[in-house]
Amino acid sequence: MINWDPLLLTFKLAGFTTCLLLIIAIPLSYYLAYSRSRIKPILETLVSMPLVLPPTVLGFYLLVTFSTGHPIGRFFDDALGIRLLFSFPGLVIGSIIYSLPFMVQPLQAGFAALPVSLKEASYVLGKSSLTTMIRVLLPNMKPALLSGIVLAFAHTVGEFGVVLMIGGNIPNSTRVASIAIYDEVEALNYDAANTYSLILFAITFSLLLLVYLFNGGYFKKILP
Repeated sequence: MINWDPLLLTFKLAGFTTCLLLIIAIPLSYYLAYSRSRIKPILETLVSMPLVLPPTVLGFYLLVTFSTGHPIGRFFDDALGIRLLFSFPGLVIGSIIYSLPFMVQPLQAGFAALPVSLKEASYVLGKSSLTTMIRVLLPNMKPALLSGIVLAFAHTVGEFGVVLMIGGNIPNSTRVASIAIYDEVEALNYDAANTYSLILFAITFSLLLLVYLFNGGYFKKILP
């Protein structure tokens, strides 16, 4: 009998991470798309680092940062009463950092691809930058938004190295599906590992397929 708790925890983590990433990534992507600041290349590099860093490197530094021996970890523990290591809140923060480029880069490309005339027309009509971004630009970049949301969600679902280092393997708290698969393989329980893997494969494949179909205009061709 399969234990559904790791799967439910995985999708809970991916859902929280994706929602928070959307809030963070929209203004950040907007800034990176239109800014001419000298620090822009540095910010783009920092955002993209999780794409090339081994997960164990990022996981190690997060492990150190989240510990109560570090000022950041101590602040969360003492001032907010939130223990980041081996806890669900720590997994959320770590997942936000690790999946950040998968949300930011599609949105940045979406903003950059929009005609400048959209912004200019909105400003001429007296709209603020915030109103322009929310009511003019974002509705015109739905494919980029969908891509960012799905990629961030799917990437969080597939996390292993980072969540293992900062979350460990605590049932109903930090034992996500990727950790459960690893445990079942170590225990030579290949049937359970295959079930977990097949479920994750089917869900992520379906999500990515929907993105490609939507961005390719397939639904517009079949819907009236």
